[in-house]
Amino acid sequence: MAFLSRSEPPRNVNRFYLVNVTQTLFGEWTVMREWGRIGSPGTLRLHTFTRQHEAQKAQRKSIERKLRRGYIQHHS
Repeated sequence: MAFLSRSEPPRNVNRFYLVNVTQTLFGEWTVMREWGRIGSPGTLRLHTFTRQHEAQKAQRKSIERKLRRGYIQHHS
């Protein structure tokens, strides 16, 4: 799971982005993405893949895209 955030107080930007890869009950792989303003309910999108490496590739692309847009990845 990856958690990213972006905060720019002068522009009133305080956003989060969460992306996770998980296996479904049917053996498929799902990329779950959630984003929104910190402190508010986010938007949730699921995208299903037949192979794990395809889902992981989609996860990496999502993370790279957000990092290019100024998000910071937090490690647990």
